[in-house]
Amino acid sequence: MTLPRRVVIALGGNAMTGPDGSATPGAQRDAIAQAAQHVAAVVGTGTEVVLTHGNGPQVGNLLVKNELAAHEVPPVPLDWNVAQTQATIGFTLADELDAALAARGLGQRTAALVTRTLVDPADPGFTDPTKPVGRYLPREEAQRFIALGQRWEDRGDRGWRRVVASPEPRSVVDAPAIAALSAAGFVVVCAGGGGVPVVDDGRDHAGDATALRGIEAVIDKDLTAALLASELGADTLVIATDVAHVMVDFGTPTARPLGRVTAAELRGLAAAGQFARGSMGPKVEAVLRFVESGGTRAVITSLEHISDAVSGDDVGTVLTAE
Repeated sequence: MTLPRRVVIALGGNAMTGPDGSATPGAQRDAIAQAAQHVAAVVGTGTEVVLTHGNGPQVGNLLVKNELAAHEVPPVPLDWNVAQTQATIGFTLADELDAALAARGLGQRTAALVTRTLVDPADPGFTDPTKPVGRYLPREEAQRFIALGQRWEDRGDRGWRRVVASPEPRSVVDAPAIAALSAAGFVVVCAGGGGVPVVDDGRDHAGDATALRGIEAVIDKDLTAALLASELGADTLVIATDVAHVMVDFGTPTARPLGRVTAAELRGLAAAGQFARGSMGPKVEAVLRFVESGGTRAVITSLEHISDAVSGDDVGTVLTAE
């Protein structure tokens, strides 16, 4: 198989935390260092690599800090949390990936970019937020944050949990900068956590430029990765997760892994409810959108297989243009 010219790799949350899910700084650095070795192997093939990543545990930690310190300092908005975690994970990935590249004798270096993603303020997600974030709290504690304008829902015995909007990504605002850095030879870390959500307020006060502002929301990272891959003209999208294949009939005696599959077959399985909305569903939707919008090839597989996923068809769930 001919190697792709440019690949977008989306790292899942398992690449950002310890094997037990620990999100201590040490555990995160160790996990990121391990992920960097796999990414460096892809860079070593000569393919241009653009890297995106999740940030769920990190945003969750910041939300807890907001809650615990709310009596001392005002909680910061969710878009700020996304930006802060992008920066933290971005510089850590840059450090570890630079070291992994240098150890292989590769000349490329890493650039991390805090990235904005445009969403529609009229997206239905804003009127009916459903994405749970952060920890569970007793009703009395949740009420403090409801008074600050947040939306929380009663989740039964576990307590109350905050829900936020998860709108559709419309465009990656900083895609031109990402493309320029990639063309200049950098491995670009960008669009973490789906990107910082922004909306277009129209013209600025001078009337000659678009005015963007952040908005409280979280964007699905895999859907943004698919959009970014299309906007960059990438040949391949690889979504790295904690399993080697997408499974059909998951959790049943008839469970089976999906290997090479067509878009029509995958759409049919998704329509039949095979992929959970909160786990594999967005990943499946992401690879479908990428290929259906003109992408050549998309793969869902485990982190340790991403190099093989870029160089051949023998690992993971593989979707190609028909």
